[in-house]
Amino acid sequence: QSLAELEVLCNHLYEGTDLAQRLQAEKVLLELIDSPECLSQCQLLLEQGTTSYAQLLAATCLSKLVSRASPLPIEQRIDIRNYILNYVASQPKLAPFVIQALVQVIAKITKLGWFEVLKDQLIFRDIIGDVKKFLQGTVDHYIIGVMILSELTQEMNLVDYSRPSAKHRKIATSFRDTSLKDILMLACSLLKELLAKPLTLQDQRQQSLAVQLLKLVLNCLNFDFIGNSADESADDLCTVQIPTNWRTIFLEPETLDLFFDLYHSLPPMLSQLALSCLVQFASTRRSLFSNPERAKYLGNLIKGVKQILENPQGLSDPGNYHEFCRFLARLKTNYQLGELVMVKDYPEVIQLIANFTITSLQHWEFAPNSVHYLLTLWQRMVASVPFVKTAEPHLLDTYAPEITKAYITSRLECVPVVIRDGLEDPLDDTATVFQQLEQLCTVSRCEYEKTCTLLVQLFDQNAQNYQKLLHSSSRNPLEITVQEGRLAWLVYFVGTFVGGRLTYTSTDEHDAMDGELSCRVFQLISLMDAQLPQSSNEKVELAILWFLDQFRKTYVGDQLQHTSKVYARMSEVLGITDDNHVLETFMTKIVTNLKYRGRCEPVISRTLQFLNDLSVGYPFYSEFSLTPATYSLLKKLVKIEAVKFMLQNHTSKHFPFLGVSDNYSLGDLRCRTVFYTALTRLLMVDLGEDEDEFENFMLPLTVSFESVTQIFNSSFEQEEAKRMLIGLARDLRGIAFALNTKTSYTMLFDWMYPAYISVLQRAVELWYREPACTTPILKLMAEFMQNRSQRLNFDVSSPNGILLFREASKMICTYGNQILSLGTLSKDQVYPLKLKGISICYSALKSALCGNYVSFGVFKLYGDNHFDNVLQAFVKMLLSVSHSDLLQYRKLSQSYYPLLECLTQDHMSFITSLEPRVLIYILTSISEGLTAVDTIVSSSCCASLDYIVTYLFKHLAKEGKKTLRCREISQDGQRLLHFMQQNPEVLQQV
Repeated sequence: QSLAELEVLCNHLYEGTDLAQRLQAEKVLLELIDSPECLSQCQLLLEQGTTSYAQLLAATCLSKLVSRASPLPIEQRIDIRNYILNYVASQPKLAPFVIQALVQVIAKITKLGWFEVLKDQLIFRDIIGDVKKFLQGTVDHYIIGVMILSELTQEMNLVDYSRPSAKHRKIATSFRDTSLKDILMLACSLLKELLAKPLTLQDQRQQSLAVQLLKLVLNCLNFDFIGNSADESADDLCTVQIPTNWRTIFLEPETLDLFFDLYHSLPPMLSQLALSCLVQFASTRRSLFSNPERAKYLGNLIKGVKQILENPQGLSDPGNYHEFCRFLARLKTNYQLGELVMVKDYPEVIQLIANFTITSLQHWEFAPNSVHYLLTLWQRMVASVPFVKTAEPHLLDTYAPEITKAYITSRLECVPVVIRDGLEDPLDDTATVFQQLEQLCTVSRCEYEKTCTLLVQLFDQNAQNYQKLLHSSSRNPLEITVQEGRLAWLVYFVGTFVGGRLTYTSTDEHDAMDGELSCRVFQLISLMDAQLPQSSNEKVELAILWFLDQFRKTYVGDQLQHTSKVYARMSEVLGITDDNHVLETFMTKIVTNLKYRGRCEPVISRTLQFLNDLSVGYPFYSEFSLTPATYSLLKKLVKIEAVKFMLQNHTSKHFPFLGVSDNYSLGDLRCRTVFYTALTRLLMVDLGEDEDEFENFMLPLTVSFESVTQIFNSSFEQEEAKRMLIGLARDLRGIAFALNTKTSYTMLFDWMYPAYISVLQRAVELWYREPACTTPILKLMAEFMQNRSQRLNFDVSSPNGILLFREASKMICTYGNQILSLGTLSKDQVYPLKLKGISICYSALKSALCGNYVSFGVFKLYGDNHFDNVLQAFVKMLLSVSHSDLLQYRKLSQSYYPLLECLTQDHMSFITSLEPRVLIYILTSISEGLTAVDTIVSSSCCASLDYIVTYLFKHLAKEGKKTLRCREISQDGQRLLHFMQQNPEVLQQV
């Protein structure tokens, strides 16, 4: 291609807005990389290109060229490297992104050729020598030299998953041992030179040099020294495994002083990088130092912290502030409280840190993500108090209550500002709130009396103000909303501190204080519920549910009888004397929410989750067995009037969220499954073999099913029938999930079969295009097929197992045939309309095949084609799915591969009967699944492969014996063997 054509290609790639043109340009780019003229074209672009994009295209092509699995000849790579070094040296004013791209090419060549030898020399290793030539030139050359080292250090640290990891580790280790220390020392000496001169930071080039040098140091300190790079999201747990031969650098006080001086001397954009380096210095592994050395090193770090906090102007920059918070958190991660209190300036520094934290918490809207690190510091300090053996005072009993107070008051003060100015409410980000509250609960337990006194005072004051507003004639809605926002925060705090009992050594006095706090929340519940149904506040309700859940975990259950102190005050004020009364309060609250807050999905969802947790007897419940403690709790629950009411009146008349009117979206019906799971668990406590009680419980669902049946047989109001069926399918799935005994499951089966299952079959046939309807029905069938706790092992005289499988077979075949009639679907429709349903069908079929409650040989013996039909439906659906979709959609791959494992384990005669194209599809899917990251997929592939090869081996072994009895070689084995001989590449690929 001519230069003009190449430049048009650049414009389409980097500046074009037309997607088709860009895709075409990318295709041409790939062809260019594979063409023999690639190097000459790149040279043409670099030397004669009129735009920076032309040079960038050349760098991109070279980068891909040198990274290929089959490398270029070593001489050619040396020529490319030398050419680029000379090119950037002769043109230092190139655009920064072009230099960056060209330097990356040098880094890739150096890494991939690290162990290559030419004329007895490790030809690519003298990178520092190459860079020192740049350091003798202008500032621009300086910058390029530092960029080369920085890119190389980063490249050496990057794991290329397309290449063997052992080779990467070998290169990285060699680079660490031979070059990395020299690079760090060079960078530090250049930073010292930079600092020694008068800094004219208006000069863009000097700024750029400082940035590149600090990035280089940071890349050195971020290096994965021992090959166990931690997950970056676990930022607060990181320890930097500095090599032992670097000790001298770290023992020199000048090293730390250099970076603290750089922080104070540089503008915010650059000082942030200096702080990032200090974060890594603070995270240096403890074993690098002896005890006296460590104490001295820590003393220097603390001295630097003190200087920063005494001159806090730089911390007004969000970047600096965030890095400094990380720096403080790392101090406690890496050093023990006993070591910190021994530092000379500890009393002054802990006071400065406390003041800094308090100020940070008061400015809640400034860098909220950084607060996590400050709370981490205080949480870990307080948690360490019991283990401190030194006589030096840690002073946390002075400052921890102040931190707690600052957090509480700042959150209360933010409420009017958020409501008045329409800002984003911190309470809406529940993940962050719960994380911070979890940290705060440890801090709050230090001098708990002070925290409780403050909280009681604030709660009383805000509750009184709220009552006054409710009873005032004017009833200002804005003021009421503000007051409710404050009460929501206070309830969260009480729940947090009560829940904190589990994580800290508590005393009877602490339990009594928890009782004092809890009284107020229980009184607030009464106050809020008294206003129903006229008014309700979602945030307060969610906070109350959080509190009830925390109280349940801490103070409800037989194992906590010794904690009765919590009930002393509650008994005086509310008449709540033990956990029986508390359970009554819980259930009354649940019923109230379900009755009156049916339109508030978050509250209903959280209420049902709370009911579900209660019904499993948390935390003593294992999936299928009840411990005595669990059973005792459930026995208490079923005696409560509110529970009896729910068991007898679970209809939309009493609980509006069970309604199916147009006022509710189809998504709102999802929570019904959780409701019925919890309710059925409670029913099971005393159910035994009482079929009448079960029939009574099922009565509302019976009425609904009869209504749907009538609608089907008459004028057929589609929308109403559809909504009723979706609700019923979700309800029944919840019930089926909770019935884990043979007796109770048989009751459900007898109730369902045959009349109501045929209604579900008809619905799938009619509404296969509507996943909102088919998904709940298919999921219900998949749940029915689960032989959990051997509940499907019917009596020997019962045909129920076979009858159930026949119904599942009909539904899967109906759905499969109908869904394939939809034809080709767009990318955004293929999963919801087709693949999701297929994945549920596969999941149901897998449960049936490995449930051990059906003898599949019976079907063929008696000429019943339901088993053959469902296997053919499996194949048809499978062939309509591409291999890429099989692995791309997690739920589909997690249902297909375990199903394939079942088929290869027990039904190889079916596998061998498949057409060659289907066998190739299946074996290719195994081959691709072996490399999947998901272990469910990869282990199922390994098992399937094992079963197939074992089957082949056994067949070959029989064929070799030639005894009289083995002459009749099985047709199935012969077919598979013939297929493998015709297609040997399939197994070779695997």
